[in-house]
Amino acid sequence: MSANKPVDESITFDTFMEGVWRQNPVFVMVLGMCPTLAVTVSAVNAVSMGLATLFVLVSSCFLVSLIRNLVPKEVRIATYIVIIATFVTLVDYIIQAVSLSLYEALGAFIQLIVVNCIILGRAEAHASKNPPLKAVVNALGMGIGFTIGLLALGATREILGAGKLFGFSLFGEHFQPWVVMVLPPGGFFVLGGWLLLFSFMRSRSEKGVAHE
Repeated sequence: MSANKPVDESITFDTFMEGVWRQNPVFVMVLGMCPTLAVTVSAVNAVSMGLATLFVLVSSCFLVSLIRNLVPKEVRIATYIVIIATFVTLVDYIIQAVSLSLYEALGAFIQLIVVNCIILGRAEAHASKNPPLKAVVNALGMGIGFTIGLLALGATREILGAGKLFGFSLFGEHFQPWVVMVLPPGGFFVLGGWLLLFSFMRSRSEKGVAHE
């Protein structure tokens, strides 16, 4: 007789914080690097892409969790991709209607949310195994963690590369911008710096817990 391991349906603070801190998509799992490096030339672009991904992630995980017992395992991945693509198309049209300039700045990376491994990974690893509310809370944390990662890079690159933040000048007309920061190499430089800082912070945090 086979015994199935019961699913833990409890929702804790860690359910949300998993994606924000312990498994942050950008700074810990280093996922979704294509949009992370490409669209973070400004804070506005970074937040917009983060929120678009957050919407698709939460909506997809909610729907995947709702139908998790109805989808045959042989077609589950194809089903998840269709669900994700549906919400990505919705986001694509919304951004195009709200701001054409923002839509052009984000370019094809909006459509590429469909193949973002963060979303498909959450759908397969978490949403398909948990009830809707827990799946949404976990997806919300993961999406916010991704948005925080994009904002950290976008704000740093805009401040150093243009002397601005969200389009507002910070240092006056005499500031000499580091042009490299708004070029592709700047994305790698800033990402490396944030990865080092985040790794150091996590190491300090884990050592503090170990000493308690």
